[in-house]
Amino acid sequence: MSKTHGQAQLARLRPFEAAARYESFTRAAEELGLTQTAVSRQISQLEAELGVSLFERRNRAVFLTEEGRRLGAVVAEALASIDAEIAAITGTGAPGTVILRCQLCEAFYWLMPRLSRFHARNPDIQLQLVSALEPLTQAREPFDVALQTTGRAAGSARLLFTATDEIFPVCAPSLLANDPGPLPPDKIREFPLLSHRVLPQDWFDWPDWFAASGMSRPQDLRVIAFDSYPLVLQAAIAGQGIALGWKRTVEGLIDEGKLRPACTETIRRPGEISVFRGPRRTPSAAVDRLIAWLKTELE
Repeated sequence: MSKTHGQAQLARLRPFEAAARYESFTRAAEELGLTQTAVSRQISQLEAELGVSLFERRNRAVFLTEEGRRLGAVVAEALASIDAEIAAITGTGAPGTVILRCQLCEAFYWLMPRLSRFHARNPDIQLQLVSALEPLTQAREPFDVALQTTGRAAGSARLLFTATDEIFPVCAPSLLANDPGPLPPDKIREFPLLSHRVLPQDWFDWPDWFAASGMSRPQDLRVIAFDSYPLVLQAAIAGQGIALGWKRTVEGLIDEGKLRPACTETIRRPGEISVFRGPRRTPSAAVDRLIAWLKTELE
């Protein structure tokens, strides 16, 4: 491979990395200040040179192939290492900081009550918590470790492990003041159902719960939709209806008496939560300790 050819191939890696991270040529173009056509052309040329397809293109959307996901992870780490070294040389970075990206609801209800344990055991690690509603493909800044619901878009982030969770309907105790015991599953349809709606619907929702419970979805449901899960929980606490609760998220609210299980049906999801390694190249010992701590807490 000639020097000129190698330089051209390297120049195509940053457009590829951005497109892999977002799984979108359009968003990569916006980040890099290029046109969507230019990004698409750069990636097509890279694919031609490598002799493999890095993206599957269908219905005006793109999805990483297995080869694209593997290359994306390597390129992301390499570019992050370069950026980190430049920051260290110029004195503009904070190399000792470990960045943990976590979905907003898990960050607030599950992670925050546990963070004091992490800091007590790891006083030398400076942890920066970044909460988000969007999936990993829409992360605006690099991260070391991320936690999000399995099935949401993760781009080139490398999966480390998954953890089990349980899903069951929850509501304010006042909503079922006349029903001291949990309701039978078929009685749930008689109440307003609180729903977290996202596009695409990569979040377990009421149709999934009825199907997993062996029931067909009723046609006359009263569904109240919200654009974030924290709002769903706050609406449930306010007595506006019944929400689906993830055990790791709602167990603290149940212990405080703000919510209660609404029925007898519980859906166990063996790989509901995923933990990923991000593209930043923070010293591995600190990141490894964070990963080990998360694994222990999630077990």
